[in-house]
Amino acid sequence: MTVIEAVAARQILDSRGNPTVEVDVRLADGSLGRAAVPSGASTGAAEAVELRDGDPERFHGKGVANAVANATGPLAAAVRGLDAEDQAAVDAALISCDGTADKRRLGANAILGISLATARAAAVARGVPLYRSLDPDAAVLPLPMINIVNGGAHADNPLDFQEFMIAPVGARTFFEAVRMGSEVFHTLRRALATAGHNTNVGDEGGFAPQFTTADEALTFVTDAIAASGYEAGRDIAICLDPAASEFFKGGAYDYTGEGLSRSVGEHIDYLSGLLRRYPIISIEDPMAQDDLDGWRALTEREGANTQLVGDDVFCTDAARLQAGIDGGCANAILVKVNQVGTLTETLSTVDTARRAGYRVVMSHRSGETEDTTIADLAVATGCGQIKTGSVSRSDRTAKYNRLIRIEEELGPRARFAGR
Repeated sequence: MTVIEAVAARQILDSRGNPTVEVDVRLADGSLGRAAVPSGASTGAAEAVELRDGDPERFHGKGVANAVANATGPLAAAVRGLDAEDQAAVDAALISCDGTADKRRLGANAILGISLATARAAAVARGVPLYRSLDPDAAVLPLPMINIVNGGAHADNPLDFQEFMIAPVGARTFFEAVRMGSEVFHTLRRALATAGHNTNVGDEGGFAPQFTTADEALTFVTDAIAASGYEAGRDIAICLDPAASEFFKGGAYDYTGEGLSRSVGEHIDYLSGLLRRYPIISIEDPMAQDDLDGWRALTEREGANTQLVGDDVFCTDAARLQAGIDGGCANAILVKVNQVGTLTETLSTVDTARRAGYRVVMSHRSGETEDTTIADLAVATGCGQIKTGSVSRSDRTAKYNRLIRIEEELGPRARFAGR
């Protein structure tokens, strides 16, 4: 009764107003699973390919009608009749149907939509939430990395670093962590307004003032933590995502906001200086995806005391991650389901990280929807950390609200990862 009977798909809008793929998978017993696919702006070169139509007359070329047609055509035919409870077999059929290493023929967005919708349909058939369907014993709520200042590719300001986040490490529950983050967010809003900055938000819900340096942003953030009644470092720590690949040019790091260029060594010295001046516990993509020597040097220098998270360098790919592990790059990985294209491959990458002692951060994308799958995945994998944007914009708060409900469902079994 849990065989896949029908696949439907459509174009919907993501949080940036661009089209994306949404898929429904219906099982023989009537169970329905639905999933919407996220989209990134700052993307790794090795990511699975998101299929776009390229028709300038529709959505400025960003339409996904071809991906939708692939989902309801060849991909649907490949999975129809398969058991939704055998996720690995469904995903293997999708990968085989596409036949390319990066899913460019039929589109990773089409493939991922079916993969996630199948997992959701199986959970409905079992009568349990998705996180419990994937792991009946799951009980760990993740520490949220809450984005409060945007820069880089996520904002129209001169700030080179892409994200400045707060992590409420001193919270006792997930709900308390969200409350603390919300308080700092609104304190920062008032401080920015008082200083004459605009309080518009970027793609991921953080503020996007006309800052030019990381120090300027970090000063405002640490002041907002203190003004909210918390101690920076003890109650609330700071996390960064420079997204360094975006400003790595000609073998050097081009800080356009500051009007200067730093060599690899100078860039590492600069990051080390920030670690000494501020209570930063995690840096994502501190080095560019192609700067492997820089990754090794920074990991050797700071990896014992700071979480160094690989995003673009790994692209949620188990083989790339293993190469990084063998090469001494990073000590954690950012996991984005659309970077690799199926749930099975995502879980394989998480397993590879765990075996090597690397930490895992479940993550959203800058182009999101109301879909809350990553919240369930964070709990199901017990990864202990999640990035899902700021505490503004419903595409971001949907994930926080889902985790609040999960914590309530788990009751006394719930454990918050915290520090």
